[in-house]
Amino acid sequence: MVINERNIKIWSTIGSRATFGIAALELAKEIDNLMVLTCDVSTSAGLDRYRKTYPDKYLDLGIAEQNLIGVAAGLSSEGFNVVTTTFAPFQTIRCCEQIKVNIGYMKQKICMVGIASGLALGNLGFTHCCIEDIGILRTIPGMTIISPSDSLETVKALEASVNSNKSIYIRLTGSSNNPIVNGVDYKFEIGKSIQLREGKDITIFSAGAMVYNCLEAAKKLNEKNISCSVINMHTIKPIDKEAIKKACDENKIIVSVEEHNVIGGLGSAIAEYKATLSNPPKQLIIGVDDFYSKGGSYKFLQEKHGLSSDKIVDNILQNLK
Repeated sequence: MVINERNIKIWSTIGSRATFGIAALELAKEIDNLMVLTCDVSTSAGLDRYRKTYPDKYLDLGIAEQNLIGVAAGLSSEGFNVVTTTFAPFQTIRCCEQIKVNIGYMKQKICMVGIASGLALGNLGFTHCCIEDIGILRTIPGMTIISPSDSLETVKALEASVNSNKSIYIRLTGSSNNPIVNGVDYKFEIGKSIQLREGKDITIFSAGAMVYNCLEAAKKLNEKNISCSVINMHTIKPIDKEAIKKACDENKIIVSVEEHNVIGGLGSAIAEYKATLSNPPKQLIIGVDDFYSKGGSYKFLQEKHGLSSDKIVDNILQNLK
């Protein structure tokens, strides 16, 4: 996989979905037993070239997501390195029992990629938005959950996942023209968060497309003499406990920001570990506040649910008072 500034800009322009398809195409050159399974989403997942180039490494199950997991488990049991993908709510919520039994209980190794998670498909309403997937899959024993912050991290996460011996869910958020967060020298490690900005007053934890919004919010807070650390918590399970403890030791307030329900997601994962510490600081959990709104554009829904950089700043300032 060639990683340079030119490719990073291209991947940013086309977004994480199409970048996933490009990454899979490159990985198929190196991994003989790779199998990519989809549910009628070859175009949406950027896999048209993959499908034409490697027809023997590609299987389209049609709109039958529960069968997708069953077939994937069967192929995994026969030694294939399996990647499944479809839109996030159908990859996870519709397949919950199959994921529990075939992946969790039977311990079959599969890499699931949920495309267009969070609020990206807001114009189609909350049947296609996905704010529940982390909360559901965190309860499946043995499941690793990764939410890449940009297209480069999507490439890194997919490569690490297919080379891992664990079952992993990659949660793709954002749309096209995905802002660049990480540079050419970026090193990705499952379970190890990345500190993108240093500060002394507040630590903001985030994942997925919200990482960029948090970096922008930190700049605006800095103008108000509030110094913020920003941590890309790309792996939500297993959570980076060391990073959480360090933030709790150094700050009077920690913040989590996520394109997910405030119940069951990144904020909950942080809070569960924080509860084991002595005298932990206050935690502010910013996300979708446990309700389904009407549909709308991605930008509109970020504003509606308090996830734009300005709304993040306002929420933090209000809680600091």
